[in-house]
Amino acid sequence: MTTFRDRRAAGFSLGEQLRQRDWHAPLVLGIARGGVVVAEAVAEVLDAPLDVVVARKIGAPGHPEFGLGAVTSSGETVYVEQSLRSLGLAPGELDETRSAEQAEAGRRESAYLPARQRVPREGRDVLLIDDGLATGVTACAAARTVRRENPRSLVFAVPVGAPDAVERMAEEVDDVVSLAQPPDFRAVGEWYAHFGQTTDDEVVALLSGSR
Repeated sequence: MTTFRDRRAAGFSLGEQLRQRDWHAPLVLGIARGGVVVAEAVAEVLDAPLDVVVARKIGAPGHPEFGLGAVTSSGETVYVEQSLRSLGLAPGELDETRSAEQAEAGRRESAYLPARQRVPREGRDVLLIDDGLATGVTACAAARTVRRENPRSLVFAVPVGAPDAVERMAEEVDDVVSLAQPPDFRAVGEWYAHFGQTTDDEVVALLSGSR
């Protein structure tokens, strides 16, 4: 059983794995919020710039914690079709929630980067980082948003992920790097000794401290 001390330690381990490859103008993108902590350590190892992408979960009516999909500030939306069918829902019935989450994604991006411009993604090898991959729906929405900006390549990298989610993610990006794919995966937090919630202030501080 692989257990990481915390997100930053996991990021250094992931960075060492990624450092074995040759990258062209690499850019490290953390999926907010927890993914930014991992990404900051990866960026430090690779001596690469750090930036952020926000994907917000679209919750089920009356049960917002049950994610049926995800959306980014650009409007890129992904739904878990099996979950929609099981609840007898159509995507159009979630338009109000989707719009609210898209607006929140935009608000957070503006708050995270108040005094700096986004790092260009076109023509770069972009490494999209999260702290774990459970269903993969938010990572998928983030990846599709980044793909539209014409990176040279797009790699998704994560310390730990559910095997089926890693397999699905491989269809969205050029490559997936996962340090651990435990067959008994249940929740991301089980694979960390310390897995407290990352705050907006922490994300801002990490981005402000990066080059």
